[in-house]
Amino acid sequence: MKPRFTFVLVAAALALAGSAQAAPAEDYIAANKCGKCHTEKTTKKGPSFASLAAKYKGDAGATAKLLNTLKTGGSVDHDKATGSDADLQAVITFILASK
Repeated sequence: MKPRFTFVLVAAALALAGSAQAAPAEDYIAANKCGKCHTEKTTKKGPSFASLAAKYKGDAGATAKLLNTLKTGGSVDHDKATGSDADLQAVITFILASK
């Protein structure tokens, strides 16, 4: 009985930790009006988060590429993102986890 209870506690802790990670990213996305051009599932002016996640699935360098695009504007018509590297990493993690 104890192993099952421990498993439930660990699963609950992981679920709560995942929710805690998404909140700063969602706050950043809302505060910086990323939704003007991006949505979670549909393409507007910019690609959806889900399409970016699909594009970079399995790409070990995806985080670095997206961080560079956010910080510099990249070769696309993207505003330079402001904020700490930690904020931008949270956003990238959120984007890459989109389905």
